[in-house]
Amino acid sequence: MPGQDLSGFDAAHLDVLKEIGNIGAGNAATALSRMLSLRIPMETPKVKILAISEADRALGGPETPAVAVLAELSGEIGGMMMFLLDIRFAGLLLRRMLGKTRADLRNMTELERSVFSEIGNVMIGSYMRAVSSLSGLSIRMSVPAVTCDMVGSLLTVPAAEMGKVSDRILLIEGSFAGSGFSIGGCPGKVNLMLVPRVESLKKLLDSLGILP
Repeated sequence: MPGQDLSGFDAAHLDVLKEIGNIGAGNAATALSRMLSLRIPMETPKVKILAISEADRALGGPETPAVAVLAELSGEIGGMMMFLLDIRFAGLLLRRMLGKTRADLRNMTELERSVFSEIGNVMIGSYMRAVSSLSGLSIRMSVPAVTCDMVGSLLTVPAAEMGKVSDRILLIEGSFAGSGFSIGGCPGKVNLMLVPRVESLKKLLDSLGILP
């Protein structure tokens, strides 16, 4: 039986979580393709179990700028999910959707913020619907919050929120670059970070018949 955080899950449990990550990320990429009216082939995502303290290095380092969309999860699965975009790719997505030639992501307008909120809503929502469909569990998500900052600063929210119940996260690294996809010559780089409550993971695995 798993312990009090993700470090207590054995290899079989982690393999299931990684497969769920792959399926959810694939659904999210399909949803983004529809939203942008582009065919967006995605490489097989890399799914990692990391300590929250290690996440900034996995995301390019604490001083790497990024756009983050954060949503809280509730219902039968609790926790939070963060969708992070490489800042250059984020700018190109924004220009494609709004027709702007330049975007100051550190000082977003309400319209620009709402665009990223909708992109995050589509990506995170598609991921969680895949999890819900697989498990039969009910999952709700809050209205996403959007911000642009250094990765180290962006990670303080999930670290503070979840540090008392788990020191591990499920990080899903996705890239559109390997399939030849780019916008304006910039490869697409996105990350989905699931920061679950441990009891929710136990419930999820139990619903899939994994736990003894």
